[in-house]
Amino acid sequence: MTERVNADKLLDFATAVYAGAGMPGRDAHFVADTLVQADLWGHQSHGVLRLGWYLDRIKNGVMKPVSQLEFTVDAGAVAVIDGHDGVGHVITELATREAIKRAKIHGLGAVGVKMSNHFGTCMYYTRMGTQEGCAMFLTSNGGPAMAPWGGRKKIIGTNPWSVATPAGKHPPFLMDMANTGVARGKIYLARNKRQPIPEGWAIDKDGAPTTDPQAAIDGIILPMAGHKGYAIAMMVDVLSGVLTGSGFLSQVHSPYKTDEKSNCGHFMIAIDITKFMPLADFNARMEQYIAEIKSVPLAKGYDEVFYPGEMEANNNIANRRDGLALPEDTLADLARIADETGLTSQLPFSPK
Repeated sequence: MTERVNADKLLDFATAVYAGAGMPGRDAHFVADTLVQADLWGHQSHGVLRLGWYLDRIKNGVMKPVSQLEFTVDAGAVAVIDGHDGVGHVITELATREAIKRAKIHGLGAVGVKMSNHFGTCMYYTRMGTQEGCAMFLTSNGGPAMAPWGGRKKIIGTNPWSVATPAGKHPPFLMDMANTGVARGKIYLARNKRQPIPEGWAIDKDGAPTTDPQAAIDGIILPMAGHKGYAIAMMVDVLSGVLTGSGFLSQVHSPYKTDEKSNCGHFMIAIDITKFMPLADFNARMEQYIAEIKSVPLAKGYDEVFYPGEMEANNNIANRRDGLALPEDTLADLARIADETGLTSQLPFSPK
């Protein structure tokens, strides 16, 4: 039986790793929390699987452990933040809080970020806005993963985006998706689990369909819904890269290439719901919305209809109670990091 890992102890370990790499204590804890929370939600592709990737980016000098942020535009409802190659999570937290603050004043707040780094899951940040009575929209571009529609060279990132709102008595509505048929991290996770990927996720470098995760990583990930996913990925790149003054298309490098500067950008909009209607009214309408969604007859093989964010909320409760079941390769990588950083005594499981 796989040993289950206590989330709080895992958070303490990950915090110690990043603090030891030079991040201020508060930043180290924040970044660690984004990773552990992803695992708690059931998104292991964006969890502590990535702990070593961000650590290596710091060691290689392409991500600065101490983030020095600069407002290059500060114009009422609108701002642009230059991250100066700091920690993407820390930069995006500031952008989120700035968007919320400006929305409370102006009704809407829009914040662009340039020269940042990968920040984990989009929904971690959009969820922050729902706790402040805001509807949220976030985009981020990434390193080349897919080819333009009709092309054979990957120059467009998975380019995730998220929309989130409060949902009354329910956990927040949280939509978070990449524009490829699957997030690239899920292919890395399949490689860690030594599992094949479904056909249709990717093609290899020669253009042939593949179920081999490594061949997919070396090849091209396919867009979701064909040309529609390609078009949405372009939209995200224009907002996150072109509009903010950051890198775009092949100028952006993925977090997996730990010796290359990222150049990625983000774009955040917060909407103060109370400027449209009382928050209580909005929450009541969301509860009505969810009730109608859940009232439809079930399709064969399904026990329940879920709205976006609900399964993650359920996973969070179960995984906090029972502990996290992490893949063996992820556990092995955490043990390697502990050994290299002198933190073996803080490892929250018994290394094999």
